[in-house]
Amino acid sequence: MQIHRAMPMADIIHINYSLLQVITRFDIRLGFGNKTIEEVCRGQGIDVNFFLEIVNSFHDPDYFPDKELQNFRLTDIVNYLRKTHQYYLEVKIPQIGLYIQQLLDNSNPGNLESLELINRFFLDYRQEFLTHIDREENHVFSYVLEVEKAFLTKRLEKQVAEKIKNYSIDDFADEHDNIEDKLFDLKNIIIKYLPPVKDVFICINILTELFRLEKDLNNHARIEDTVLVPKVRAMEKAILGSIKRK
Repeated sequence: MQIHRAMPMADIIHINYSLLQVITRFDIRLGFGNKTIEEVCRGQGIDVNFFLEIVNSFHDPDYFPDKELQNFRLTDIVNYLRKTHQYYLEVKIPQIGLYIQQLLDNSNPGNLESLELINRFFLDYRQEFLTHIDREENHVFSYVLEVEKAFLTKRLEKQVAEKIKNYSIDDFADEHDNIEDKLFDLKNIIIKYLPPVKDVFICINILTELFRLEKDLNNHARIEDTVLVPKVRAMEKAILGSIKRK
């Protein structure tokens, strides 16, 4: 079932509650009554078409309008990606860390060493994750927005061309590390090798949140790889071509 603009915003949460975390990335808060998606977006100054493409792509794994998403400004795409980073850093990663600490606090003394190994694996993953996000936030996204600004304003200065030559979006694509692989390893260790614990529901909570994070990361990476990268690449090509003709 595809989500459309005339649908009440409340209905999409009943259809798929996991969309709550996506809606909040647009700074939409609960309490919107019976307003439609279009009414809520208009009131918040949100491009309803962009909102619908993001929500539908998250809702239906088989629906991914990469060509349609490329029609939106990079500013909108980057703002959404930054909101997902904020969600990972402020909500999801701390939540998983809290559950793992609960697991340690409720462990039998004989199992503590094995559980500490799991905790260290998670801490290593968290550090790798933070490094990944820091690079995107402080280097890649700022570069992307600078390219878009030059492209839209037609201010094709040589320093922008030099930046493109020194670091293009293809460099980002080549070095784009797959942080989902290590996340899969962490899930696998817990599923296959976790020693007996006092509270199995803590383990279930950890795995549930790891699977949710993995799904979210896959969607995040898909936007970067199939929308952000091709759009920036086309702008880079146009900028270099214009400067060459001068």
